[in-house]
Amino acid sequence: MRVLLVGAGGVGTAVTRIAARRAFLAHMVVADYDLARAEAAVAALGEQAARYSARRLDASDRDAVRRMLLDERCDVLLNATDPRFVMPLFQAALEAGTHYLDMAMSLSAPHGSRPYEECGVKLGDEQFALDRRWAEAGRLALVGMGVEPGLSDVFARYAADELFDDIEEIGVRDGANLTVEGYDFAPSFSIWTTIEECLNPPVVYEEGRGWFTTAPFSEPEVFDFPEGIGPVECVNVEHEEVLLIPRWVDARRVTFKYGLGDDFIAKLKTLHALGLDATARVSVPGNDGPVQVSPRDVVAACLPDPAGLGERMTGKTCAGTWVKGSKDGKPREVYLYHVVDNQWSMREYGSQAVVWQTAVNPVVALELLSTGAWSGQGVLGPEALPPRPFLDLLTEYGSPWGLRDDS
Repeated sequence: MRVLLVGAGGVGTAVTRIAARRAFLAHMVVADYDLARAEAAVAALGEQAARYSARRLDASDRDAVRRMLLDERCDVLLNATDPRFVMPLFQAALEAGTHYLDMAMSLSAPHGSRPYEECGVKLGDEQFALDRRWAEAGRLALVGMGVEPGLSDVFARYAADELFDDIEEIGVRDGANLTVEGYDFAPSFSIWTTIEECLNPPVVYEEGRGWFTTAPFSEPEVFDFPEGIGPVECVNVEHEEVLLIPRWVDARRVTFKYGLGDDFIAKLKTLHALGLDATARVSVPGNDGPVQVSPRDVVAACLPDPAGLGERMTGKTCAGTWVKGSKDGKPREVYLYHVVDNQWSMREYGSQAVVWQTAVNPVVALELLSTGAWSGQGVLGPEALPPRPFLDLLTEYGSPWGLRDDS
């Protein structure tokens, strides 16, 4: 398999390190707007670097992406950029006749008059609008194939197939006990993406009502996370699983809640109050005259790069899917989860826990596609494909998943 990886940040670099240990990969082109970053990712692979090459690429330039896919004879495009670049990459892959994977879907837009009651443009709407074209081309666009969304969706499919006869609720729950020495505020994942998902109206799905929205940080609950993480308060956050799972899994309610903590929520609210979460450019003074900058990009530039926090980070991160329903006429409640210890991921791969946990899942998916264990046409989410091959291969990668039965 020949892969064009677009984005050589923390997740993209972790992808290269994970894939380098697997034989399915014939060649990976590592492309980034910053050529030096792509070259550094390749150089770090040592003897395995022969299967990789570094290129400069502007992810917003659809035609340039299409040409690179064709020139490099790539079978698939793996998108490891932030959601702003989903559509040009998605469309370039379609035009080039290749398959496509991403870890975050096309951006949403709130309802014009009722943002906290009704959906406007939902996450992934732009991509699903092109489903027929992908199917007619005989190509697969596997969307939301990170950890959340991604592995969490695989867990939902597995629960429906093997653990439950009837599902009342599926709730993705994300929590951690990670700390970063020397920083009062150092998000472990892209702050650009974090702001997007945390300050947008969260989406909830209910049978008979469909998708609707609530206010940010609504419905707080304390969830007890496994493997020593313990109780963490979680709140509703906009996330792709709520838009994906109901398309393929029967459940009367679907939610996503994130363990943020009061301090993190307060800082996000302050950024919003000051307008520093905005993406539209504003004019600021510069040495050579006014400069147009995005406030959110400034925030991201002022914070430490999440990929570089691993040496200062301690603790574990947990991604998982809580499912409540019944089996054989009896009530059942389980939590399927995946925990990564930062000390382990740094020692084994040199990548901090959150970015490594995100990166391993698209690599597993690529290997399944290369062997034919996974296949499909059109725009599909992870829950549209058989879960057992994925979960077995994830374990083979040395990162097993767990199941807690709370019945």
